[in-house]
Parts: sequence; C-alpha cells; structure tokens
Amino acid sequence: MTLSPRHLLLLVLLTLVWGLNWPVMKLGIGHLPPLTFRSLSMWLGLPVLYAAVRWLKVDLRVARSDWPELAKLTLTNMLVWHVIAILSLQALSSGRAAILGYTMPIFSALCGRAMFGERLTARQLGGVAAAAVGVALLLWHEVAGMAGAPWAAFGMLTAAAIWALGTQQLRRTRIAAPTLALTWWMTVATALAMTLLAAAVEHERWQAPSAVAWATVAYNAVLIFGFAQPAWLVLARGLPPAASTLSVMMIPALGAVSGALWLGERLHWQDAAAIVLMGVAIGTVLWPKRTPSATATPAGADTDRRSQGA
Repeated sequence: MTLSPRHLLLLVLLTLVWGLNWPVMKLGIGHLPPLTFRSLSMWLGLPVLYAAVRWLKVDLRVARSDWPELAKLTLTNMLVWHVIAILSLQALSSGRAAILGYTMPIFSALCGRAMFGERLTARQLGGVAAAAVGVALLLWHEVAGMAGAPWAAFGMLTAAAIWALGTQQLRRTRIAAPTLALTWWMTVATALAMTLLAAAVEHERWQAPSAVAWATVAYNAVLIFGFAQPAWLVLARGLPPAASTLSVMMIPALGAVSGALWLGERLHWQDAAAIVLMGVAIGTVLWPKRTPSATATPAGADTDRRSQGA
C-alpha cells in the first residue's frame, strides 16, 4: 500500500476537523434541537460542496440503474450514522461520544473479515488490537457515567457498526460515478430525510438560533459537510479499508482532549496511554511495507547490459 502526499494531507486535515468537531457539536445541540442542528448544517454545507464539485468539474450524473445501490450506500454511510450519533450525543460527553463513535475502524476490520473474506495481516491485527485497547482505556472512567444513559452508548456503537459496514460497501461499489458525485447525492438525500424527521419530532422546539448556535452550524456546514465528509468518502473508496479506517483513529483522542479543554470534561492517565496506542494502530497501517531491495538486479538486466556491451 502506498499513500500519496495528497492522501496524507487529507488524513491530517480530516483528523483535526473531525476531532475538534465533537465538542463543537455538543455545544451546538445545547442551543438547537439535535436533528435540526444537523439538518441546518447539511443544507448550509451543500452550496459549499456544490461549489467544490463544480470547481473540480465533477460530473454529478448517476445512472438510474445505480440508484438502488446509491440509496443503500446513503443509508449505511450517512443517514443512520448522522441520525443516531447526534441523538446519542445528547446523553454523552463529547469525548465519550467520540470514543464510542470511532470504534468504527474495529467494526470495519471485523466486518471485512466476516462478511467479505478480507484477510488481515498480523500487523493489521495488531493495529486493531492496539486500537481496541486504546478505546477500552479511554472508556475506563466512563462506564459509570454511561450507566445513566445506556441507550446512548448502545446507539453510538450501533451507528459505528453500520458506518463500518457502509465503508466496506463503498469500497466495493460498482457504481461508475465519481466519489464526489456520490457524496453530493448522499448528502442531499440525508439532508431531506433528517429535515423531515426534525420537522416531525422537533418543530415545537424550533427557535431563532443564537450567535453561538450559528457558529457551530457554520463549522459543520463548511468544514464537515463541505470538506470532511467528502474527503472521508474519497479516502474510504480509494484506499484499502484498513488504511482508510485505522488511519483516523486519532480522532477520538483529539475529541477527548478538545472536550476537556473547551467543555471542562475531565482527563485521566488512561487518555495519554490510549493516545500512544492509537498512534501504534495508525503506524501499523501507514508504515510502508518492505519491498524487494532496489539494488537487486531485475530479471533480464544482465542480458541488457551484455547486449549493450556487445
């Protein structure tokens, strides 16, 4: 596996944007109903995404025969995740929610092995194990807190598992359309569905957003739905599943740290140990594999030299 500088830059930016977004979302749903917050962020993010795909001259057409598969990808990659995660965040700290949400790479590795026969190398299995221990450490002081809202913890884990399935499906999709075209239509469909849900269950709580609410919505509109979501889908479709999932395992660590700094959520020694383990998990995927020595003589090279000497 070879990661280009563009892939590495996307991974770094994605980690920063998504990691910092957990306390931003927690702050946002303190001022707006959760589904309304998410829907508003998507609608304001769509013009940003549209400007990007137009600037890149991406063809947005998707063949009608591919619509059923596109609907399935929308369900597993976006709709279930965004609905359940934002509802669960109400009863969880931002750090805890990030930790539970980013068990997704573990689910993805297991899903790929169980459902698609994907073989994991010993190094990748080690990365999954390191990530799993890291998540367990980050949850060390959170179990008692989850006792009051087990539905939220279970909901976040369920959303992570479905997102993991969606990542595997996206990797294997036969839709010929560009990934950004799929991202556009999945975001439109998810925004419509979430708006209908928000109107059905939250309309009595609607009110004019405050300045803080608008700031959190703007962050999500521009950086999450205008950049992070499409960047993730491009990586998930273009890289091996293990690389595109384990490589973002620093996001929950960043979410936990930023939640502590901005929202006063307490950190413990286990958090530092978990960050080290997350780094190990990333290294197992991003560290280049050994290749045959570049000094080895390629087949036929001696013959070529003899021919030239003659």
